[in-house]
Amino acid sequence: MKVRVKWVENVCFMAETESGHAIVMDGAPEGGGRNLGPRPMETVLAGTGGCSAYDVVTILRKARQTVKNCELQIDAERANEDPKVFTRIHMHFIVTGTGIKRELVERAVHLSAEKYCSASIMLSKTAQITHDFEIVEG
Repeated sequence: MKVRVKWVENVCFMAETESGHAIVMDGAPEGGGRNLGPRPMETVLAGTGGCSAYDVVTILRKARQTVKNCELQIDAERANEDPKVFTRIHMHFIVTGTGIKRELVERAVHLSAEKYCSASIMLSKTAQITHDFEIVEG
């Protein structure tokens, strides 16, 4: 996997992914940015959420669950001193569907956290990661 990151101006950077997509990352005005995009560490957290939610939806579909929506809310804390690594991450999954079995959602979340989500497994080296979920019938 390859990504190219190009400096645009001040503390604004453009990442170009191998799959042909672009992400603009920028700092807050107080840090010299113009707030043109998410902060780099926000993209790390968003990517981790995307990786984990992808796993959960895929696992549930393979288990023949009728998933209509999956939302992942992430709350994280970082260290106060440099390097300001993530120290705590909580992932709350909201899975919407018809007749979704609780034990299958629990299994999917566990498999993502322990086996499939490379991003969260990497972050677990510095952060305590917790998970919970709710099922919405609909």
